[in-house]
Amino acid sequence: MTLYGVGLGPGDADLVTVRGKRVLERADVVYSPGRLSRTVALEHVDESTIGDLEFPMTRDEEKLRSAWKAAAEEVASTAADGDVAFVTLGDPNVYSTFGHLRRTMAAFHPDVDLEIVPGVSAVTAFATALGVEIEAGAGLALREAAGGASPTGPDRMILFKVTDAPATHEGLAEAGYEVTYGRRLFMEQGETVVTDDPDAIAERDYYTLAYAERADLEVEPATAAFETEIETESPSGDGATDPESGAETDASATLETTEPIRPESRGSDLADLERSEALEGGDWHRDRDWY
Repeated sequence: MTLYGVGLGPGDADLVTVRGKRVLERADVVYSPGRLSRTVALEHVDESTIGDLEFPMTRDEEKLRSAWKAAAEEVASTAADGDVAFVTLGDPNVYSTFGHLRRTMAAFHPDVDLEIVPGVSAVTAFATALGVEIEAGAGLALREAAGGASPTGPDRMILFKVTDAPATHEGLAEAGYEVTYGRRLFMEQGETVVTDDPDAIAERDYYTLAYAERADLEVEPATAAFETEIETESPSGDGATDPESGAETDASATLETTEPIRPESRGSDLADLERSEALEGGDWHRDRDWY
C-alpha cells in the first residue's frame, strides 16, 4: 500500500512525466485537490478513478488541520487495499498542497508507504516560456509577490502568485529591475500571456508569475565571444579581412592552409573554457550560493 504524490507539471497534459503517467494509470484511486489538477489527471485516467477530498476555503488553521486529518484518514483507508495517488500541478514539493498531506500522513498514518514523483515546475518551465536563459553559475531566487508585494535583493528572481502586477511592477522598477510576466504558462485552461506590460495583466489571476532581473546586470558567457567573431567577419561572407593590410582573404584558402589543432592544444583550450564556465571536469562549483 503506497501513497504517490504525483506532480502533473504546469498544466498541459502532455507535460506529465512518463513515470507520472504510469503511476496514475496503475493507481486504484487518484485524488485531486482542485479543478485544474483534476482536469489534467482526467487526460490520463478514467473519471471513475478520481476520488474526492473536501478542503474548506478558509484561513482558520484549526479548520484546515481538521480537514487535512479527514483527508489523510480517507487516503489511508483506501491505501490499505491498494495504491493511491494525490496529484498537484507543478511539483509535489514546490508550493504544493501535497506537503500538508505528507506531514499529516506521517503523523497519523506512518504505516502507509510514500513515494513522490517529481513534475515540471513553473520554477523551470518559465525560462522556456519567457525565452530566458539562466546560464551556468547564475543564481536564481524564488520569492512570493502576492498582494502587490515587490521583493528585492537578488540579481535574478522568479516571483510566484503575482496577483497585483501593477503594484508589484512599480516597486521592482524603482529598485532597478526589468520584469517580464507570464500568466497560465503551458496551461490548457485559460489564456497564456507573456508581457512586460503590467497593465496587460492587471486583472487578478493566481497563476501569474514574473521574472525580474537587475537592469545593470552584466553577464558574458564564454560563447558570447562567438558573437564578436561574427561581427568582425566580412559582410559578404566570401572571406575575412586581414587586420594588418585590410585586404580580403579567401576563406577556402584559409581553411586549407590552417594548421590542424593538436590534441594537446585542444585539451588546454577546452580546460580554459570549462573553467570560465565554472564547470571544470563537468562538475566544478565555485564558492557561491546555489538556488
